[in-house]
Amino acid sequence: MFVGHFGVAFAAKRISPQTNVAVAILATEFIDVLWPIAILLGIEKVRIVPGLMAVSPFDFISYPWTHSLLMSIIWGIVFGAVYYAIRRDGRAAVVMGAIVVSHWVLDFLTHRADMQLAPGLAGKYGLGLWNSRVGTYVVELIIFFGGLAIYARTTRAKDAVGRWGFISYAALLFVLYVANMQGPPPPGVTTAVILMLASTAILLWWAWWFDGHREPVG
Repeated sequence: MFVGHFGVAFAAKRISPQTNVAVAILATEFIDVLWPIAILLGIEKVRIVPGLMAVSPFDFISYPWTHSLLMSIIWGIVFGAVYYAIRRDGRAAVVMGAIVVSHWVLDFLTHRADMQLAPGLAGKYGLGLWNSRVGTYVVELIIFFGGLAIYARTTRAKDAVGRWGFISYAALLFVLYVANMQGPPPPGVTTAVILMLASTAILLWWAWWFDGHREPVG
C-alpha cells in the first residue's frame, strides 16, 4: 500500500491537530523507512519478480525486523516515546505510535501471505489484495481521498503556500501512485530502495512546509 498510508496520516490531523502532518506521514511510513535500510545492510531480503502479483513485483523473502506485527508494535512504541520526549504531548505520542502500527494492518490487507507475526515464527500472513488491480485501486483510493477530505475540513490555509502546497502535494501523490501501479517493475532492488528513501525525504519536507502554512479549524 502506498497512498493509503498517507490517507491515514492526513486523517490523524483530526485527532492530533497540533502535530505537523509530516510527523504523521513519517509515522505511517516509518517501517518503510527502516525497510530499505535493512535491505541495503543485508538484514532483510527481497527480490523483484515481474508478474508475481497484479500490482506488486516484490517478493518479500524475509523482512521480520521491520514488517512483523511484533516489531511494528515495538517500532510504534519507540516512535511514540521519542515524540513524547520531544513534545511532551502524551495524546499525540499515542496517536503517532498507533499510526506506525497501522502500517502493518494496511500491509496485511494488501500483501500476499509473506508477513510474520514476529521474528522467528514460521507462519506468514496476508490477504493478498494486490492480486486485484481494481480492488487495490478502490480500497486504497477510498482511504487516501477520505484522509485528504478529513484533513481539508480539519485545517485551513493561512496563505497561498498552505492552499496550493497541499493541493499540489495531493496531486503529486496521486500521479506517483498511478505511475507506480501502471508502470514497469523497477530495474533493480538497490535502485528501488534508494529511490524510496530519497522520495520519502522530499515528501516529508514538502508536507512539513505546507502544513506549517495551515492552521486547525475551531
